[in-house]
Amino acid sequence: MSAQQPYAFRFSAPAAKLLATLPEPVEDMVWDVLDAAAGNPWGFSQWNADDPEGEDIRHASVGQLSLTYWVNRPLRRLSVLTVTWLG
Repeated sequence: MSAQQPYAFRFSAPAAKLLATLPEPVEDMVWDVLDAAAGNPWGFSQWNADDPEGEDIRHASVGQLSLTYWVNRPLRRLSVLTVTWLG
């Protein structure tokens, strides 16, 4: 049995626009967080733990960086909804 391929990811227009303005080390951190999320999309906390139907909306936060993404199970894709950098 072979291992599953990691999830691909796509950025929303606002998230892509912000990504283009980030300093290079922060952009590298975004890609590192997405690589971790692509291997285990449910490894980060649920955006709203009280929403039983929202288990596929996840919030990855590392230091001053936060990403919110939606796990599209049928397409095996992560859609990055927001990127927040508090730096």
